This record gives sequence, C-alpha cells and structure tokens, in this order.
Amino acid sequence: MAGTAQKAVAAKLRALHAAGVLVLPNAWDAGSAVVIALAGARAIATTSGGIAWSLGRSDGQRLTRAEMIERVREIAAAVTIPVTADIEGGYGLGPGDVAVTVEEVIAAGAVGVNIEDSRAPGGPLFDPAEQAERIQAARAASALAGLPELFINARTDVFLYGIGVPETRLDDVLARSDAYAKTGADGLFVPGLTDLQREKQAERGHDDGCSGERHCAPS
Repeated sequence: MAGTAQKAVAAKLRALHAAGVLVLPNAWDAGSAVVIALAGARAIATTSGGIAWSLGRSDGQRLTRAEMIERVREIAAAVTIPVTADIEGGYGLGPGDVAVTVEEVIAAGAVGVNIEDSRAPGGPLFDPAEQAERIQAARAASALAGLPELFINARTDVFLYGIGVPETRLDDVLARSDAYAKTGADGLFVPGLTDLQREKQAERGHDDGCSGERHCAPS
C-alpha cells in the first residue's frame, strides 16, 4: 500500500505535468537513473526497450512482468525524483492483467505508468472500448493500492504502426483519446505523430490539452 512519501512524489509528478513541458529522460537500470538524476532531471521514465536490450532481447513486449517490475523497483529505489514506468501493453490482454501490473508497479515505487494499446508490435490494436476498459482497471487498481494520484499516460500506436488509411488516423486518435480519458487516463502519447499541425489539431480536440493532464506527446 502506497504511503505518505510515495503519495507526495506522485503529487510532484502531477504538478510537473501541469506546469508545462516535462522532459522525461529514459532509464533502464539504477545506474542510468542515478546519472539522469545527477544531470538535473526533474523526473524519470523507464524504457521498456532499454531494459529489454540490456537483457539481450529486442524491444516489443518481450519482457515478463516480473522482469520489468524488478527493474522499476531498482530504479525507483536509486533516486528521489518521480519515476513513471513503461508497462508496455500491461503484461496480459485482460483488464485483470493490467490491474495486477499496476498494483505491482506501485509496490515497486513508481508513481506513473505508460500503457500502450497495441496487442503486439506492428498491431493490431485493442479497439477503443477494450483499451478503455483496461485503463479503467488500471485506475481502479491504483486506488486499491492507495495511490489514486498515479499518473496514467495512455499510448496509442495508430500513427506508429500506420493503422488504417492516413486520412482517418487523426480522427481515430481523437476518438481513442476521448475514450481513454473518460476511463482514467491523464495523458496521451502518440508515437509516430510528427506533423506539428496535426498535433495542434489533437490538442484542440481536448479541453485539458493533449502528454505532453490530458497532455499530447508526439514522437
């Protein structure tokens, strides 16, 4: 169960997001996290790719939940700044799998998560309703673990994997963002979105802004 200190760190991460652009350098182990913190970073995100590569594997949901959680634990224990964890697709297809992952991430010391909507590298994606249910499970799990302040960043891979025809991708992202936000996502990450004009359109589609509360981060 999250304690007072972890809740304070979670509040700090939320305040950093609310203050404007937040740069989140990626750590893959305790050593890299310490170097990042010493360099002046205000928060750290774990990198599933970096962790996988450090274990001699390729990126793309090839880690086990236990392997990822152990690295998150090491990283969070090594620094005093907020750590948000890349949990890939949640380490299981169902909402219950996501809930277990979130509970363990919080127990490991993280105060945020990044969860993607792809079933596998390259697609297909969960449909918006399915992914919204998984995000809702993450939010409920955070409350049960004593950390309702957990920052949930929802990643959608529509642009990254070229899902659908180009003309419909932005509308798909906007629909997904709305569904994800309604069930508990705080931020939106859109890898592969490199067109700044489209990014501005995505931002205008939301009252709260778009990670980048809801924040929208392109690649």
